[in-house]
Amino acid sequence: MRTFSSDKEAADALAQSYRALRQEIGKVIIGQDEVVKLVLTAVFSQGHCLLVGVPGLAKTLLIQTIADSLDLSFNRVQFTPDLMPSDIVGSETMNQQRDFHFVPGPIFANIVLADEINRTPPKTQAALLESMQEYAVTVAGRRYPLERPFFVLATQNPIEQEGTYPLPEAQLDRFMFNIELGYPSYEAELQIVKNTTSDTKPTVNKILHADEIQAFQHLVRRVPVADNVVEYAVSLVHKTRPGTERGAARATQLLEWGAGPRASQHLIVGAKCNALLNGKYSPDIEDVKAVALPILRHRLVRNFKAEAEGVTVEQIVKELL
Repeated sequence: MRTFSSDKEAADALAQSYRALRQEIGKVIIGQDEVVKLVLTAVFSQGHCLLVGVPGLAKTLLIQTIADSLDLSFNRVQFTPDLMPSDIVGSETMNQQRDFHFVPGPIFANIVLADEINRTPPKTQAALLESMQEYAVTVAGRRYPLERPFFVLATQNPIEQEGTYPLPEAQLDRFMFNIELGYPSYEAELQIVKNTTSDTKPTVNKILHADEIQAFQHLVRRVPVADNVVEYAVSLVHKTRPGTERGAARATQLLEWGAGPRASQHLIVGAKCNALLNGKYSPDIEDVKAVALPILRHRLVRNFKAEAEGVTVEQIVKELL
């Protein structure tokens, strides 16, 4: 592992590693620059991500490629209606000596891809909750810590609502970012088709190892933040709370529920990381704005009036910014 003489030197190394990661991921993933930036921001901020997009937008490939560029263990769980919590966390089994021993499930990896997380019932979705928050799982009364760093990167399909189970708000709140993937541009799709219909497969080099990622995560936490930036972030979250003293009139009109304190925490950590990735040593209000939409998108619950008028959460967030 590399050692740095100062946090400034470490910050420069993080920005350099980030550029190298973008280059490696760009060999496979074309035209999803903002999405790649947000997922890497979550990795360095120690957060989890929910990627939402229609089929065929390379959500799974994107996560697999990011895992390849980071020297981390990776497991994929395909969520289905009959998946059980023990299929994720593991279970106690009896060996030949008739002793019980724990067989770890796929959650025991650095990066866990929860593919189509809304395809499984709430009790199985909830199997992820403890691991996302506590970095451990409890089976048969025993607690098993997970190896760090640990990320849950989940995908969700917004169409085909039949046979799906929307994630409860309490679980959505544990995801740092809700990232929406759009269709690629015409030029990007031309490049995608050329690359994926030939017989050549690009090699993705490993850029960072587990201990380096953890060192950068601690670095992000140490970044100094001016009081006015913290005040802006907390004030923005308070604006989303309808019927409260600092709540915006527009929020009271259109929202049932606003964002909780976890949103304020994620806004500051995300802004710190965004600043470092852009070569700055401290975040400003623009860095908070850069991460606000994917942080607030899944934490605001619209009321009937907003739904009837077709006002989206994105529009409400942009008005509050």
